[in-house]
Formats: sequence, C-alpha cells, structure tokens
Amino acid sequence: MSKYKKNQKINSTIKEIAVGYPSTLKRIDESWDFRGAFTKEYTHCFHSYPAMMIPQIARRIIEEYGKNAKLLFDPYCGTGTSLVEANLKGINAVGIDINQLACLIAKVKTTRLNLKELNEQIEQFNDFVFFKSFDDIEKSNYIIPKITNLDFWFSKTAQLKLAIVLYYISLIKDQDISDFFKVAFSETVRESSLTKLSEFKLVRDKKLNGRTDPDVFSIMISKLNRNFIGLKEFIKDTNQNIISRIYNYNSVIEIPPTILSNDSVDIVVTSPPYGDSRTTVAYGQFSRLSSEWLGFENAKQIDKLSMGGIRIKEINNSPYITLNEILSQLKNKDLNRALDVLSFYSDYEKSIRNISKVVKRKGFVCYVVGNRTVKGVQIPNDEITKEIFESNGFNHIETIIRNIPTKKMPLKNSPTNVSGETSLTMKNEYIVILQKK
Repeated sequence: MSKYKKNQKINSTIKEIAVGYPSTLKRIDESWDFRGAFTKEYTHCFHSYPAMMIPQIARRIIEEYGKNAKLLFDPYCGTGTSLVEANLKGINAVGIDINQLACLIAKVKTTRLNLKELNEQIEQFNDFVFFKSFDDIEKSNYIIPKITNLDFWFSKTAQLKLAIVLYYISLIKDQDISDFFKVAFSETVRESSLTKLSEFKLVRDKKLNGRTDPDVFSIMISKLNRNFIGLKEFIKDTNQNIISRIYNYNSVIEIPPTILSNDSVDIVVTSPPYGDSRTTVAYGQFSRLSSEWLGFENAKQIDKLSMGGIRIKEINNSPYITLNEILSQLKNKDLNRALDVLSFYSDYEKSIRNISKVVKRKGFVCYVVGNRTVKGVQIPNDEITKEIFESNGFNHIETIIRNIPTKKMPLKNSPTNVSGETSLTMKNEYIVILQKK
C-alpha cells in the first residue's frame, strides 16, 4: 500500500470514529493498544475497579510528556494507576477522588510498608482464621455492620465470616497495615456476596452456583498474599523519598492550597468519567457494599455526588461549539437525556477550570477519554475536552486514538436508561494531550 493510500485510509478511519468532529491533530496509533500486555504487575494487582486505566498507558504518557516532571496530579485518581506509575518513575504524585473506597485502594497501592511486620501480621491472621474455622460460627457474637438489604446480598454464613475478618482488622494497631488488610477485605466482600460479579452495577446473581457458602477466609488470605507480592515489587523499584498524597475530594469544587497550590503541577495524567455514573459506569454501585462494610460515609450517594449526579433543570447554551451541536441533536430526541449530558459537562467544565489553575506554565494535561453514545448520538468527549481546556489557556498538542482490547468496561450499557434496552459500549479511547501556554 502506498504512503498516500495508507494515510488516506487512516484519515477516513479517524473521520468515522470522530463522527463529524475530526481534529487536525488526531491520529490512530495501534502501538498504544498494548494487546496482550500484563496489566497486574506491582500494586496494580490490588482490587478490581470499573474502567481502570491500564498501567502501560500511564507509563508511556509519563515517559513521553513527563521527562522532567517532579509532581504528577490525577484529579479522578480512582485506585491510583497513574500515581503508582509516577512513583515508579521517581515522581511525587497527588490524587483526589470522590469515592472513599477508591482513595483507600490508591493510598495502599502507593504506601511503602515494613514488609517484615506486614508478613508477621498476615501469618497471625492465618493462625486466627485457622482456629476460627473450628468454631461454631452460628453461635458467634461478632458485630455485623448495618448493611442495606444485608440478607439479600449476603448469605448468613458469609455475613458471620466477614464480621470475624472485620473484627481482626479492628485489632491491628498500625494504621497503614490495617488499611492494607481493608483493601483485601473489600475485594473479599465483593467475591463473598451474592452479586453478579461480571456486572459493575449492583445486581443479584440468579445463578449462585454454590456461592451461598463462600470460603471467606481463603479468599481473604489469597488477596493478602497476592497483594503482599505486588507491594514487595513496588517497594523494590521505588525510591523511599518519593510519595503519593491521596485526598477524598471533589474536583468540581475549587482545589484548596492544602491539597495543591496554583501553578505547582508538572503533568496531569488521568482518565475521567465519561458521563454521569447513573447512566455510564456505576462506580458508586460497584463500591457500595464494601464501603458499607468498612463504614464509609455517603456509601450510597457516590453516583449522586459525582459529576452530573444532580440534573440541571433546563437547557442553556454552552460556550463550546461541539457541545452545543450535541445538545441540539439530543434535545430533539429526549429532553431529559439532553439535560443529563448538559449536567455532566457543566460539572466537567468546572472541574477542568479548577485543574487548569494548578498546572504550571508549559505543563501538560493528558486525558484518556471515551466517546459514549446517548440516544443514538455519539458524544465526542475528546473534542469537548480539548475545547474546554483551550478556553482555559491550553494548546492542543495531539489526540491519539487507541483500541480498547484490555480495559475492563461493561460489554453493553443502557444509553436510554430504560430497563432492557442496551447497546454496545465504546471500543476506542482517545488520549488528549494539551500544554499550558
């Protein structure tokens, strides 16, 4: 194939993917697909979570745009993929997230522990549950937290065994080691529940297949041992003077200097939500049961508190051309869905405005986004993201289009938000790179 025909084919594909909103600096690059890559090295093996950025993406972004960076910021850090990668590259990092469970996981993934003390605590736990396995747990009086619809989501056996594990964790005096155990416990809660594990939304599994009597203790031990190995690798390859700071905070609200001062960040590497949690990726539902077991506040309110969680009541003109065109198409099809989209981008714009303030002059922002479909209308999130940052003093460098062979996303979602109506989710990601003027 000639170079001209190859470029013509690539440009045609870009136009098809961008659905009428192509950027002159947008290109497809299959080298960013990372097909077959191992995504669970280091502490990336800790805890599943919806729509996780694979470490190879964050790693390559940092290598290409963060060569001289001293501070990385992730304003929607989730479980801390970019923070781990920053620390491995000798860069300090700050992450914020509205979800307390995500913050806990990110904190544990980036905290260097005394491995000898941690190993001793794991061995003591093994002894503890070994002897408990001989007890009549039906007669135990361990405290079970107040969980919404407890009996619907957990068998009686699972409830009692989880309560025993939680009791043990309460006895651990070292807070960092206690948090390490809580992360393993969180995943144990999920796998011991009667939920459909293939779903991010909270759905009871109709095919329980013996899950009414889960081996809670063995699951917990397995998670602890796996995470210990990952942490050992992380500690071996990171400098003890490099740290991550994680805050449970909402980037829609102005970022205070106690978290980050203005003009202090060299590079932002993040994968923000693609839309409101109610109709896209249900982060709140995914984390709710674990959050309730761990006693986190607002465990049932995450999706509502997230961007677009509170619907705007009327359509207003947006200063962004691409968003206005999308809203015009949507409001003719379904006014409420148009309001959902506008509500998300109203909060998204506030978040980007706050993030822009903390980035240094000549600093980079790197957003890994997806272009979702609502009522048959594809929303070019990459173009909207670019336009919002440009209005906040950034120059667009490039947008890289990659396939999503590995990212853990639901195969289908409900773009109409009507029960039973589904469509295929996005198959491409867009890595939007901008630089502050």
